[in-house]
Parts: sequence; C-alpha cells; structure tokens
Amino acid sequence: MPRRLGRQTAAALLLVLGFACSAPEQPEISSETPADVVRRVVATVPLIDGHNDVPWQYRTRVQNHLDEIDFRDTTKLDPPMHTDLARLSQSGIGGQFWSVYTPANTRGPGATRFVLEQIDGVHRLAARYPENLEMAYTADDITRIHAAGKVASLIGMEGGHAIESSLAVLRQLYVAGARYMTLTHSENVAWADSATDEAEFDGLTAFGREVVSEMNRLGMLVDLSHVSPATMHDALDVSKSPVIFSHSSAFSVTAHRRNVPDDVLQRLAENGGIVMVTFVPPFVSESVRLGSVALAAERERLEEIHGDSQHKIADGLRDWRAGRPSSRATLADVADHIDRVREIAGIDHVGIGSDFDGISSVPVGLEDVSKLPDLLVELLERGYSEHDLEKLCGLNVLRVMRRNEEVARQLQSEIAPSDALFEELDGDESDNGGDSADAASGS
Repeated sequence: MPRRLGRQTAAALLLVLGFACSAPEQPEISSETPADVVRRVVATVPLIDGHNDVPWQYRTRVQNHLDEIDFRDTTKLDPPMHTDLARLSQSGIGGQFWSVYTPANTRGPGATRFVLEQIDGVHRLAARYPENLEMAYTADDITRIHAAGKVASLIGMEGGHAIESSLAVLRQLYVAGARYMTLTHSENVAWADSATDEAEFDGLTAFGREVVSEMNRLGMLVDLSHVSPATMHDALDVSKSPVIFSHSSAFSVTAHRRNVPDDVLQRLAENGGIVMVTFVPPFVSESVRLGSVALAAERERLEEIHGDSQHKIADGLRDWRAGRPSSRATLADVADHIDRVREIAGIDHVGIGSDFDGISSVPVGLEDVSKLPDLLVELLERGYSEHDLEKLCGLNVLRVMRRNEEVARQLQSEIAPSDALFEELDGDESDNGGDSADAASGS
C-alpha cells in the first residue's frame, strides 16, 4: 500500500501546486521579423520618395518616345535603370515625386518648353500604365491612390530658371501639375543663389521673395535642395508654409555644399518642413566626397596639360584612378544622415528623397528602388519605432502637403495672384537669355 504523506509534506506539496497554478502565463515569443514590420508599415502608410529622375531617362535615352522603353522592366537596358514597375512594387512605394529636370544651362524661351515636355512625359507615363500609376495633386490623392494599390505619381520641378522669371509661367506650371519647385539648380538664377555657384545676391532678391510668396499662395511646395544656405534662410524667413528639401542630406555628416547645415535643420521644426534624405554618394559619404574633389582637381590639371584632347585626359584619369583606393557609399551612410536630421530637427522633419535614375552610382545596399525596404529595416535595428517609420515613410510628407494646401486656401481667400514683374523688382535680367542646350543631370 502507498505510504501516507505526512502533514508537513502534504502541505508543502499543495503550496508548490498552488504556485504552479497561479503562475502568470509566459508571453509568446513573436516570430515577426523587422522585414515583416516594414511590410506592414508600407501597406498602411504610403512610402513617398521625394525625387526620382525617370523622366530624364526617357528624355536622354529615347527623346520621350515612351514606347521605346518598357517601364514594366528596365533591367535589360544598357545601362539598366534604377526604377521600373516591378521593382516599384517590391519597394512598397505608394507615392513618387517624378522630377521634371531642366538643365541649368537651358535658359530663355527654351526653358519653359523643356519643362513642359518633361511634365507631358509624366502625364503620358501614368496614362500608359493605369493599372500601376495614377496622377496625384493633393495629399488626399496620395492616400486614395495608395489604398487602391497604385503608385501616386506627383510632379516635382527641378530648377527655378524654368519659369523664366515670370510668375505667370509659375502659375501655369502649377496648373500643369507641378507640386514643388527647387528654386535653383546647379547655377544661380536671376533671383536666387545656388549652393554650387558663386554667391551674387546673398540669398533671395526681392523678386525671389515674391516667387516664394506666390508659391505659398498656389500651394506649391518650396523646395530648397540645390540652394545656398543664405537662400535657405531667406526662404524660411518669407515662407508661410512648410518647406521641403526633396533630395538633400546633412552637412555636418558629409560636408558637401548640397547638404543642409545644422542651423537650417534647427529652424525646420519651427517652420514645419522636411528634409528628404538623398542617396547621392558624394552627399552621404565624406570619403566619396573627398575622392570626387580630388578627381575634379586631377581633371583640371590634365586639361591644362592636354587642352581639348579628351583621349589623353581620359587615359590620364584612368591611370590616376588605378593608383588610388576606391571608396563606396553604403546604406549605413544614408541611415547616418537620417539619424542626424532626426537628432537636430526631430523625427517629424525627415523623409526619403532617393534621386534614383538621376545618379550614375549608388550606395552599396541601395542599388535600385527595390532595396528601399532594406533601409527601413536598418532603421528599425537602430531603434526606430514602428511609428517613427510611419512618419519617415509618408506621414511627414502628407502633413507638409496638407499644411501647404491649408495655407494656400487661406491666402487665396485674402489676396489675388501677384502681378509683380522681375523688371519692376530687380531690374533688367541680363543673364536669363541664351540658347537651349541639354546637360547632364546635376543631382
């Protein structure tokens, strides 16, 4: 027969059993990966890229003959493009600002034609692939189109010289669909200083300030990529709406003139604007930037020696490169810039502006649009929350757009379109003429 348990032993056993029964359930270990979180974020919030130069590819490769490039797959082109419909789908992009770029040396009557042809190309591209793309003009358009499983296609105008110093042209380009304009490109315009040219005006002229005010009244985003720090500050002084940097990074991380200084980042929170961090290698890697500076100096030296002999210059540059270690920007470099903008301006003021198809080289890990989720995974692993990613991907841009739309409605109820003329505010525009000519994209 079994032995009877002693009173003390039985009590102890009951105590253990009681603890076992009342012990809290252990939480289940989640099997969700960072990639799963990213997929959920981009399904919920449209991932909006501030700058992609696909229209420039169509112009330079096939002179805007859309049927000569199948946008469903551009990987077989020579060289391949960074963007196509298949890889856009993989990326989770829900909103794309297509850049309508006008080269800085395109001045005079040719400039407006150039930008209108680019705008026409974007409209025709969206109409050609209606299952995948749809034109968008407002924040609500973006959310509606994203919910329908398409890419909301917006137009960003790159280069204020395309308005030919005319507010009437600016207004009609807005009617044609342009929803942001970079005030300058790589050279000064007659009313604003560029980041990559010698200063002429110490920022904006009187007419330049009128351009910013009229953009506010229209609801067109003021894009400060490409402008000098003085122009950035002047625009922030004038603008009643949040500004954007459609494709720039942080100067304190990489000291390229195209990047945004910390004192401007500090003002961004008050303005409500956003820096859409770019992937341009010399803008995100200091070692690549220094290599670019050295390469430019060597090219200048060879030109002094060989004059117009491009063959000898090319041979000399090849020999020069062979004797130097190569340097590549990386996905982690881009994440470092996002970190810096978040640190100085705050998580509400950062986004993504790749410049895909406007650059000839790309960071390792960000070879094309399909790699964008990998950047978001990196940020999660750095401690960004899911809500941080939602802001970075699209909520920040949507907020900026909605505020611009709200300010525009208010201003339109109070003031008429400006009829100010460049000649009345700034005098003769002696440097705005010249022949139209194509030039390489200047990022």
